[in-house]
Amino acid sequence: MASKSLFQSIVGKFFAAADVLNRAGGLAYSRTAEQALAQYVATGMLGSTCYANAETHLATVLRLAQKVSPEFIARAAIYSRDRAYLKDVPALLVALLTVKSPELVTSELFQRVIDSPKMLRNFVQIIRSGVVGRKSLGSRPKRLVREWLDARSDQALFVGSVGNDPSLGDIVKMVHPVPRTPSREALYAWLIGREYEEGALPPIVQEYERIKRQVIRGKDELPDVPFSMLTHLPLTPSDWKRIARNASWQTTRMNLNTFERHGVLQDQELVRCIANRLRNPRAIQQARVFPYQLMAAYLNMNETLPAKIKAALGEAMELAISNVPRIEGKVLVMVDVSGSMRSPATGNRGSATSKVRCIDVAALIAASIVRKNPEAEVIPFSDDVILVKLDRQQPVMKQAQQLASLPSVGTNCSAALAHANARQLKASMVIYVSDNESWIDSQSQWKGHRATETMRQWQLFQKRNPQAKLVCLDLVPGETTQAIERSEIFHIGGFSDHVFTLLAEIAEGRTATDYFVKQIDAIELQSSEKA
Repeated sequence: MASKSLFQSIVGKFFAAADVLNRAGGLAYSRTAEQALAQYVATGMLGSTCYANAETHLATVLRLAQKVSPEFIARAAIYSRDRAYLKDVPALLVALLTVKSPELVTSELFQRVIDSPKMLRNFVQIIRSGVVGRKSLGSRPKRLVREWLDARSDQALFVGSVGNDPSLGDIVKMVHPVPRTPSREALYAWLIGREYEEGALPPIVQEYERIKRQVIRGKDELPDVPFSMLTHLPLTPSDWKRIARNASWQTTRMNLNTFERHGVLQDQELVRCIANRLRNPRAIQQARVFPYQLMAAYLNMNETLPAKIKAALGEAMELAISNVPRIEGKVLVMVDVSGSMRSPATGNRGSATSKVRCIDVAALIAASIVRKNPEAEVIPFSDDVILVKLDRQQPVMKQAQQLASLPSVGTNCSAALAHANARQLKASMVIYVSDNESWIDSQSQWKGHRATETMRQWQLFQKRNPQAKLVCLDLVPGETTQAIERSEIFHIGGFSDHVFTLLAEIAEGRTATDYFVKQIDAIELQSSEKA
């Protein structure tokens, strides 16, 4: 007879043994290639983080792409641009497809993903770098770029000409587009630095050139061109005030310190104008503002900025998180405040590195959930749980700063669930906001022998809360997880406001597991084109 002690019934659901070590050396579960690539598609992380540099992230994306179908890559590129609003990853995937399966790079797909001059420069820069296996555009990509240029207006190309390496002029030289109008012919010549007939230039370019020569300084209206084009001109204080008065919401957010430096904020009428713009609900919605962008503005602003503008940023944050769901029952938010969470939220990108760290984003998400869910409880953890009491009457930004300032050591994801179990807590949803690089709770374990400690603690939690759902929000993409995805365990990624929509859908039972992969698979592709 079989040994009863060896083959005894397992109480509860069977947990597979951890099959891999994560970047930090802890026990973990491996993702499928589709799941791992979907995380990169959702987060867009290609910069250096605590456990992986930019080159490693890039190599990982390229390796994962070799393991999935070309159709999945094409759909992933569309998802990354259309729904995650990312730039580098979708451009990389389209560039890769021009080598791997060029027939899938249809005009429709190219125009849908490469939807701005910035995206076009990204695409060409990636091709020229050689990382996808080619350094020249080739006939098909050149045709796609020419079609892209033909589909844009003169004004769109001029406005999009800001930026280098490559510049839009460099791209024009590469693909040799045929101008169809005198104004386009003059514009192409202007872009590549050749002689042109000024009278044939588009009106906005003519006006810009006149201002450059300082012929019409002091004019009531400045040309409708990107902020960075105007800042290269010898502007007067009144020019700066006109720029600030007419700036878009995003331009305003990103240049508050610049406006102060040029004396704009000494004008109280303009201070009121800027504050009203920042807190305008419609402007916030139209700008597709991410909460972390407001946090970036908050962290970067000078101490000497007017109080009205600081207050307006706080009000804008409250508006930006308006779609945070109310979740039925008690919610536990497990916030990772460990050392690795001090990495920049978008990775280390040299001089372009954001001041917003993963911990800032995690704290912001937690504070936002607490704001809309009175029964929500935040449990910060590092190598162990850190007890903290949030003042719910404080603005979201202040609560987030309180969480982000907590002490940090190593990462022990299971500590938060163990703490909840020790207190016999009951909850309808548990949300982990982490980089998932837990290692302290598995130092003496070997992969292939047992489940992660997080999964073991989740089993104990489920005995008290059989209907509870576990949501693992990954701020940094990777190929491993601390919990296996199944009917009550969900993995989502990124830190756009779409995260809050997903939380609501999961709480209401409207979202299946393997969310990102299924969303990507559902995207329709146009029929392939012949090369």
